[in-house]
Amino acid sequence: MRLGIISDTHLPRGQRRLPDACVARLREADLILHAGDLVTTGVLADLEALGPPVAAVHGNVDAPDVRAALPAERVVEAAGARIGMVHDAGPAAGRLARMARRFPGCDAVVFGHSHIPLLERGEDGFQIFNPGSPTDRRRQPSHTMGVAEVAGGRVSFELVVLD
Repeated sequence: MRLGIISDTHLPRGQRRLPDACVARLREADLILHAGDLVTTGVLADLEALGPPVAAVHGNVDAPDVRAALPAERVVEAAGARIGMVHDAGPAAGRLARMARRFPGCDAVVFGHSHIPLLERGEDGFQIFNPGSPTDRRRQPSHTMGVAEVAGGRVSFELVVLD
C-alpha cells in the first residue's frame, strides 16, 4: 500500500497551490494523509477529488468548519500497520518517546506544524515522520512531502523534495 503524506498546506493563500509533482504522487497513492493546517474545507474537498481516500487531522490555523469536520488526532490502519496522526507533536526534546506513549500500539506517528521534515526511528522500530510542507517551506531549503510503502504491518517512509 502506498501513502501520500502532506501537512501544512495553508491553502488558499495568494497564488500558492500544490506543486504538480506533489499532486501526481497524491493521485498515485492508495491513501492520502494530511497532518493538519489545511485551512479551509475546500482544500479537503480538493484532496478528496484527487481519487484516493483522505485521512486528515485538523491543525492550529484551520477554520472552525475544518475543526468540526476533522479530529485533532486519529489512528489509521494501512496494510496491517497502525499510524497515529496529530498536527502538533510538541517540542523536539523527547518527542519520539512522547508520541509512542500518546499512540500506544501504533507503528508510527505522522505529524506536522513545524514545517521541518523529520524521520526518527526508535530502537523498537517505532517511527515519527513530519513531511514538511509542499507549499510553505518557511526556513527550510525546499518544499517537501512524504510517501510511504506499507506492507505486512511495516511502514517505510521517504521524504520527497519537490523543488
